[in-house]
Amino acid sequence: MEIREYLQQLHAEGNYREIPTVMPLTVTDYSTNDYMGLAQEPGLQAKFFTDPISATVPMTSSAARLLAPRQIEYTNLEVFLSLLYKRHRGEDTAALMFNSGYHANTGLIPAIAGKDTLVIADRLVHASIIDGIVLSRAPFQRFRHNDFDHLEQMLLIKGNGHKHVLVIVESVYSMDGDHADIERLLSIKRQHPNVILYIDEAHAFGVLGPKGLGLSAASSAPAEIDVIVGTFGKAAASMGAFAVVGRDMRDYLVNTARSFIFSTAIPPMQAAWTRFTLGQLIQKDNRREHLARLGVQLRDTLAKYSDIPVEASHIQPLIVGDPKKAVELSRQLLSRYGIKALPIRKPTVPAGTERLRFSLSSAMLPRDIEALGNALHDLM
Repeated sequence: MEIREYLQQLHAEGNYREIPTVMPLTVTDYSTNDYMGLAQEPGLQAKFFTDPISATVPMTSSAARLLAPRQIEYTNLEVFLSLLYKRHRGEDTAALMFNSGYHANTGLIPAIAGKDTLVIADRLVHASIIDGIVLSRAPFQRFRHNDFDHLEQMLLIKGNGHKHVLVIVESVYSMDGDHADIERLLSIKRQHPNVILYIDEAHAFGVLGPKGLGLSAASSAPAEIDVIVGTFGKAAASMGAFAVVGRDMRDYLVNTARSFIFSTAIPPMQAAWTRFTLGQLIQKDNRREHLARLGVQLRDTLAKYSDIPVEASHIQPLIVGDPKKAVELSRQLLSRYGIKALPIRKPTVPAGTERLRFSLSSAMLPRDIEALGNALHDLM
């Protein structure tokens, strides 16, 4: 198909995408992943620069991590993460930075999944995980979303024929906001010693668990989770990502994860800022509690307009089921009510499940949810 024909088809289907224009400050933004409100916290950047050393940190690394002459900011961040998770995982805990969540998943999975590894992933894992699996060239299967009976069946049928089975899930799913059952996964891992358990906490890090360290840290046995992935570009108000693993695994990844080896490292300034924002983030239990209350309020609001039950989470969908209707509802909310909630369509979600995705921020107030409810009442 020619490019112009393809674009015309996207328009006709209601699946054409454009980069959003600048929004006025008065808009209530339900499309951001600034779950903890740190990115819009007044004075936070000024507080960072009260330390005169911060102003001297370089704005570029100018090299890949293995070549960069300046490592102190990266090391400080990784050591800080290691200490945070060590309280839950024990002494054999190490952290490794990546440039983004996409870099993390497309680097980690091919490094871990060798020729003798079967990969089994939840059907709704993020595109970066799917791309990582494809790059690994390992055989893979996908189990029905959050159906751990199905996962166990696949392990019994397929798992014994492989030295390792890499099981990949997300702790909180980005389009529905629902949670994986970490305790059930740990139980399954104990019954199948060849399982390597990989949990992507991109949408849980900073929001859930002790000090916001995610559902893995809140589980009964964090040390039994082989790989924990988190990102800094959402609740942590920065950019980049990390993996928490054992010490030997970290050394192995430094030598094998191609996205780590062959990418220019993020600026040292960015790593220093992330270390600073994490120090703020772990102290925000009151904001996490506020965000949870907003999640309950949003669930009760959206339930009036959908027969599909959703979890009281900081991410919730309103399933529309048609791309054109989703686009039009999004347009009306913005133009008439100053509410930004973007339409989510295929291939991000399966056809027939098109939706508006609502992301909450702890910077929001109950009256913001009330205003959304009034707008939806008018439009729907």
